[in-house]
Amino acid sequence: MDSNSNAQARVARLIRVRGLVQGVGFRAACMRHARGLGIVGWVRNRSDGSVEALLLGAPELLDRMCAWLQGGVAGARVTGVEVEPAPLPDPAPSGFEMLPTR
Repeated sequence: MDSNSNAQARVARLIRVRGLVQGVGFRAACMRHARGLGIVGWVRNRSDGSVEALLLGAPELLDRMCAWLQGGVAGARVTGVEVEPAPLPDPAPSGFEMLPTR
């Protein structure tokens, strides 16, 4: 087996989720879902009412996470998800966490 077959390229994406996404458990659910997929990074509320996340992982896992973000959790009403490539942070996060509102 090729040693590169187990190594997946990691990429980073900065995500902004808009709509009714605060006060409905969106960040906690995002954190659980990301951890379940093996994605590292962070999620936080923004003062404009959106939720922002930095996701690091294999491209196909980030695609799955972005698809999940389109619906989110019961009680949320997502009106838009913006996805931008982001530079890999150095050092890279070792887990997934919630950050304070910015």
